[in-house]
Amino acid sequence: MPLRVRLTIWYGSTLALVLIIFSVVLYSVTARSLRDEVDQALEETATAAVRSLEERGFLPLIDEESLLSQFPELARIDKFFQIFSPSGTITIRSPNIKQHEVPLSRLAIEASVSGKTIFESARYPKEPPLRLISMPIMYRGSLLYIVQVGTSMKSIEDTLQRLLLVLLVTMPIALAVSLASGWFLAGRALRPVDAITLAAQRIAAGDLSQRLTVSTSPDEIGRLAHTFNDMIGRLDASFRQIRQFSSDASHELRTPLTVMKGETELVLRRPRPLADYQSVLESNLEEIDRMTHIVDELLFLSRADMGEVRMEALPVELESLVEDIHRQATLLGQDRQIDVVLGTMMPAAVQGDELRLRELLLNLVENAIKYSHPGGKVEISLITEGAQAKLSVTDQGIGIAPEDQRRIFNRFFRTDAARGHTKKGTGLGLAICTWIAESHKGRIDVTSQPGLGSTFAVTLPLAPAAA
Repeated sequence: MPLRVRLTIWYGSTLALVLIIFSVVLYSVTARSLRDEVDQALEETATAAVRSLEERGFLPLIDEESLLSQFPELARIDKFFQIFSPSGTITIRSPNIKQHEVPLSRLAIEASVSGKTIFESARYPKEPPLRLISMPIMYRGSLLYIVQVGTSMKSIEDTLQRLLLVLLVTMPIALAVSLASGWFLAGRALRPVDAITLAAQRIAAGDLSQRLTVSTSPDEIGRLAHTFNDMIGRLDASFRQIRQFSSDASHELRTPLTVMKGETELVLRRPRPLADYQSVLESNLEEIDRMTHIVDELLFLSRADMGEVRMEALPVELESLVEDIHRQATLLGQDRQIDVVLGTMMPAAVQGDELRLRELLLNLVENAIKYSHPGGKVEISLITEGAQAKLSVTDQGIGIAPEDQRRIFNRFFRTDAARGHTKKGTGLGLAICTWIAESHKGRIDVTSQPGLGSTFAVTLPLAPAAA
């Protein structure tokens, strides 16, 4: 069953129950209020008659005409009265009841003997119901008469019947209008959900460019649409990154495979000296080492993306780490006549993984040496700025164009100048450095000018001081 139908049914059922309860309560309260008003009017009339008789005095035998002349309110059309003897015999009755017999009930006689007033209801065939009050007249502690005042309940019954008719007519109309409104509002409220469903269907078909039109209202549907758009945006970016990654990885792996295949085919076309075969095998071994390095770095980045790379959080003295890297880099730079020197050095300690930080700094220094001109200089410095440590590696190499400076941290990206300068490199080193820095709550920044060199700066938070 569609959600819109279920919402309408739930809404209609709840509203119907509320309307029924409201109607029952309204009818009951109205009926009770009308009957209470009748009882109050009867009691006031009977009390006034009894009080007047007691104040003015009366004889055991009362003349009807004199009583009516003294109390004209007893002859009102909507009420009638009867005066009974203690035995229940009618002594006097009003003219508007002479055609009916309304005897005094045993319950009224017993209550009057006890000096109590009692209300009763009576109904006779083909007659409207009556409401009666029986009030005793006491004289020197003895029951002298019983005054009974009554009135027809026809007007009350007619009013209640009209009220019931109105409720029976208006309730279905109100319910029908409410159901129609609920159906309309449910459809309008669920319209964004239908849009999400259609967008999800198109996305399932491979179209990740779909987005929902988000309303400005901060309601549940608006938040759902925002969340859906954000999710699709992240999925789109992830798929684009995966496609780009696959394309770049294929390209990087295809190049050494093409070289190996070409050299092998060439050497196998005809018999050659042993030295030629040895040269081809050495070349193939270099390409295999390069592919192995690419695969190792890809596996590392894949494990890093899945959170499977274990990172320690121990105090690391950056000054000693830089000095160790400097000694290694000095040996690496000798082959290309590149001088690796230490710049400004300040004591600094961070919280992190020493092996990963060593890998980060060594990658930056190797890149600086790799892309420097022979006879150039690479400088490593360490300073502190506030609560941060800043490691800088500066070279005098080929530099990086401004439009490429934000892309060099992407996986497999290498500038044309870098490819022309050296064939070595996978385009994954800076991506790994970025991940290591971010895992230590830091960042890497680059400033460079083409032909003049580059400076890579790693900013890391200092370890908290020991208590």
